[in-house]
Order: sequence, then structure tokens, then C-alpha cells
Amino acid sequence: MSIRLKLTAWYTAILSATLLVFCLGLYTFLHYTSYSSLEDELKASAEDLKSRMKPELTIFLNDINVDIKLVNSRGSLTYYQVIDVRTGRKGQSSNLKDTGIVFPEPTAGELQTLLKKPIVKKVDIDNRKFLIYNSPILVLRGGGLQVGGVMQAAYYIDATESTFALLRLILTIAALLSVFLAASVGWFLARKALRPIDQVIAATNQIQRGADLDRRIEYYGPHDEIGRLTSTINNMLERIQGAYAELEEAYRAQRRFVSDASHELRTPLTTIRGNVDLLEKMWRQAVMTASAPGSSGAGDAADGDSQKLQVSLEAMQDIAGEAERMSRLVNDLLSLARADAGFQMTKSLLELRPVVEEVVRRAQLLPRKAEWLHGSLAELDGKFVLGNKDYLQQLLFIFIENAFKYTDRGHVRLDAVAKDGQVGIRIEDTGIGMDKEEVPHIFERFYRADPSRGKRSGTGLGLSIARWIIDEHDGSIEVMTRKGEGSTFVIWFPAVDPATWSEAAEEPDEA
Repeated sequence: MSIRLKLTAWYTAILSATLLVFCLGLYTFLHYTSYSSLEDELKASAEDLKSRMKPELTIFLNDINVDIKLVNSRGSLTYYQVIDVRTGRKGQSSNLKDTGIVFPEPTAGELQTLLKKPIVKKVDIDNRKFLIYNSPILVLRGGGLQVGGVMQAAYYIDATESTFALLRLILTIAALLSVFLAASVGWFLARKALRPIDQVIAATNQIQRGADLDRRIEYYGPHDEIGRLTSTINNMLERIQGAYAELEEAYRAQRRFVSDASHELRTPLTTIRGNVDLLEKMWRQAVMTASAPGSSGAGDAADGDSQKLQVSLEAMQDIAGEAERMSRLVNDLLSLARADAGFQMTKSLLELRPVVEEVVRRAQLLPRKAEWLHGSLAELDGKFVLGNKDYLQQLLFIFIENAFKYTDRGHVRLDAVAKDGQVGIRIEDTGIGMDKEEVPHIFERFYRADPSRGKRSGTGLGLSIARWIIDEHDGSIEVMTRKGEGSTFVIWFPAVDPATWSEAAEEPDEA
């Protein structure tokens, strides 16, 4: 739920509760005061009439048949009735006789209550509502006071009840309209109040998508919470920009160092390897000459010199091997340094099959323990890609050499597939394989998926270079592997139509 909706919901809920309390309070107050006033008037009217008619009421209660005339002192809406509790006889005011309505007699429980205080209650007679005041007429019987009769004064309250029903309807409709209006206004005000935050979010997203740390969030409002937030974010962007600039400079310095170091290391390594190769040839000839039968200087001294030469030859071979390994590492570092520096390789339209066939032929000469198989390359017939021949061949050799390195028995197989406008080169081996958790990390620099891989020769940079070459050719790679059973890599490249590519290539010249 958004903050705007939460604010509107809270505001509406608080207003609804406030209106509910206000409406209930107002209705209760008006209802109480109105009926309290009616009760007081009925009481005053009934007691006044009872005091003025005391002789007539006494005669009525003594069973003397007289015609009692009750006077209506409040107009046509107030009615009076006298009830003899013992005989049940009733005396009514003239307006009550005209209606034909008979008020209910008090119950036994109400008679007991009337000994202490009068009773006021609402009654519904023939769908007409009355407020009745019951006042006791006390007589002395059996040595004590008893309720001999009841003076009832009633007021017709249908109009009052209708007024309160209308009031309830008005309050309900007014409350609902107020809540709806308040919710609408609250939504509008919340939206208006939070609009600067939306602007901050939009500007921040634009900065994030464009990675343009030079941009700042524009805000022209007051220096309130939103203004302080905007200022804080702008200051943070400024600090991030400074830190990012320093990081970029450090990264560029690192790339320059790796590139320069790789270049500087290649020259002495080349010299070392050349001289070692020369010495190895000279000493090999010396060893062969010294060990030849009938050679001059044969004897113990000759045998000693031959042994020394043999040991020196082995040492030179070790030096040559290490120099070669260092050369491979330097070449790999140089390739990665070029990739980090944004090196753009030169690409042209290539027919893929001749490139792959050359790799297949040269791969037969690589040192290996597994059998080298090559499947059908028919899917590459007539398929062209936009790429660099040397880097594509380096890419394939990286995967083939890795397959040979980690496959001690079985086979390594290469073939071609095609699907959805793409051509793929599949390299399959029956080597040690990998766990699926290791696959996302195999293209990281110096990563070794299995501890046993550290015992194999290599720099750990080959697949990182392969990833860079694939990305430069807009390709992708698919990896399928299982521990102890082998791995399969499928390298996919987008196929290019030579006719379409030629037209696209000629357009700049025509322009």
C-alpha cells in the first residue's frame, strides 16, 4: 500500500470516527432534551389536573356513578385518563373519547413502583405512538396507603418520532457525504503533498537508468521535509560521484599497470625462452658428442662432464617450461587487460565452417589422454558470423584444451548445431564434470571449481577470456554438466545474412 493511500485511509478513518461520535452525541442530546421536556410538561399537567379534580376523583373511586369531565389543558395532542384499579372503570377526556383509544392499565409490578414514584413510558397503540405519564392516586385502605387509581396523561409523539427519524437520516447521509468528500479531498491533498517525492523518485530512476551522476534533482519548493530530503540526496549523489571518479581513476591505473606490466614482462620472457632454447640445443649436442663411442676424452672425466651436461640440460628444460607457463599467464593477463580497457576487436564477415575445421585439424596435435572426436559440421554450411577469426579460434581452443585437461579417459567431441537463427558449436567431454552450484562461477578469474583442478596446469584465466570473446561477438554459452560424468558447452553465435550485412555495410559509404 502506498503512503498516499495510507494517509488517505488514516485521515478518512479518523474523520469517520469523529463524525460518528459527533452524530451520536448530537442525536442523543437532542433526543434526551426533547423527551425530558415532554415528560416534565406531562408531569406538570397531570399533577395540576389531579390537584384540581381531587373531589371528583374521590367520588370516582368510591364507586358513585358520576360523570367526570376531564379538562384538556394542552390542546388536542394531550390526552387524559383516570383508571380505578379495583373495578377497572375508566374516565377519559373528551378528545380521548373521540379517538376511541384506551390506554393500557398498569401491571401489578408497575402498581408497586407507583407507590414510590410516577412512571413514564412509550406505548404503541394502533400504530400510533404515545408518551404516557402514570401518576398514582393513593387511598387509605387496610391501615395503609394503596394505589386506588391512576391518573394518565399522554402526548401523541408520532410527529416527534418522525422528526427524529428524519434527523437520523440527515445525519447518516451528511456523515457519509462528509466522509466521501473528506476522502476525495484527502487523496488530492496527499497526492499534492507527496508529488515532490514522486519527482524525487522519477529523477533518481533517470539517474540510475542513465548512470549519469552529474545530474541533480531539481526542487523549487520550500525548505521543508521534502526540500531537506532532496538536498540530502543531491549531496549524497555528489559524494558518490566523487567516490566513483576516484574508483574509476584507480581502476584505470590498475588496468594501465596490468597492461604495461604484461608488455614489459613479455620481452624478458621472450629473451629468456630464446636463450634457453639455444642453450638446450647446444648442450644436447654436447651431451650426444660426449656420450658417443670412441670420442676423444672418453673416460671418467668424460663421464663426469656428460652427467653435468645432462643435469644442466634438465635444469634448462625446467626453466624453459616455467618461462613458457609465465608467457601464457602474461598473454592471458594482457588479453584481460585489453578487455577491461574496452578494447574493440576488428571483426569481419566470416564463414564459420572453415574456421572450425582448422581448429579441428590443429586440435589433433594437442597433448591429451582422451580420444578426439569430431561430429558433423553440416549445420555450419553457408552460415556466416560477424567476428574475428583469431579470437574465435582462441575461444574454441580454450574449451578444447580445458576438456583435454580434465578428461583422463573417454573422449572429447566437437560438432555443430543450429536453432532460431543462431549457430552453435558444441564441445562435449567425459571428464570429471562439475556440481551445478559451481557453474555460475567458472567464468570468474582464477576460479577453480574443484580442489583437484589446482593440480592441473593452467592460469585459471582461460574461461574469463572466453567469456569476453563471446560477449564481443554478441554470443551466449550454454553449460550442461554432471559431477563425475562430464560436461557439455554449447557456444551460440547469431547467424548473419551476407546480403543484408553487405547492404548495411555500404550505407555509410553512400551517405
